[in-house]
Amino acid sequence: MFKQKTKHAAHFIALLITLPAYCAYSIAHLILPKDQAFTGFSQLLSLFPGISGSYLRVAFYHLTMQKCQKELFIGFGTLFSQYQTELFDGVYIGPQCNIGKCRIEKNCLLGSGVHVMSGKRQHNYTDIDIPIREQEGILKSITIGEDTWVGNGALIMANVGKKCIIGAGSVVINDIPDYSIVAGNPAKTIKSRKK
Repeated sequence: MFKQKTKHAAHFIALLITLPAYCAYSIAHLILPKDQAFTGFSQLLSLFPGISGSYLRVAFYHLTMQKCQKELFIGFGTLFSQYQTELFDGVYIGPQCNIGKCRIEKNCLLGSGVHVMSGKRQHNYTDIDIPIREQEGILKSITIGEDTWVGNGALIMANVGKKCIIGAGSVVINDIPDYSIVAGNPAKTIKSRKK
C-alpha cells in the first residue's frame, strides 16, 4: 500500500515538473512539424539519469504520445521520433534505445540499444535525380506483442508477436509469429516457446 502511494506521488510530482516542458512543446508544435517538435523534446528529456529521469519521461510522454500508460520504465538516452507511439503498462525500455512509430504492448522488455524503426520502407531511393534524404518514405507502425523480450542491439522493422524472444543483435525484417524465439541477420525462427 505504501509503495503504491509513493509511486502515485512520484508520478504526480513528475507531471508537475514536466508541465512547463509540455507548454513549450505545445507552442513549438504550432511552429514546427509535430514530430520534429516531439523529437527535440525527446532528446532533451533523454538526458535525465536514473529512476527520476524515467518518471519525467513517462510523465511528458503521457501528455504527448498517442498512448503512454504510467507503469513503465524508459531508460537514459532513449529517443522517440514519432508522437504516434503507444506504450503500455509493464514495459521496460533500456538505455540508448531509438524508437519510431510503434505499439509496444504490456510487459515487454527491450534491452539496451534496441532500434524500433517505423517499418522497413521509411526511406525511398527510387529517383536517382533527388537526394535520398529528400525522398519521402512510408512510415508504418510496428507492433511488439505483449510479454516479448528484445535483446540488446536488435533492429526491429516488422511486427513481433506476443511472448516472443528476439536475440541480441537480431535484425527483424519480416513479421514474427507469437511465441517465437528468433535470432540472426536477418532474424530467423529458432524454435517456438509453446510446448
